[in-house]
Amino acid sequence: MDKIKPRQAVNELTLLLMYLTRFKELGRASLDPDQELAWKGYSFEIINKLADEDLIWQGSRHAKYVMLTDKGMLQARELLDRYNISDW
Repeated sequence: MDKIKPRQAVNELTLLLMYLTRFKELGRASLDPDQELAWKGYSFEIINKLADEDLIWQGSRHAKYVMLTDKGMLQARELLDRYNISDW
């Protein structure tokens, strides 16, 4: 595996951690029951960058979670292969 720059690694690993710790919120009428969510406990700068790249959707900045987009789910699965991590 080629070395990558630290900032790129942090962005990729943050998305990957969001993917690996994702959950579904049942019982909320405003959310699709199949929507993959992740807690927002990461650097706001990185969260904003991932949102700008359409990998996650923040909705309200006051929410404590983000939604993983289809594009984000796909990229996270590609990162699993890159970092040789098995999926759930």
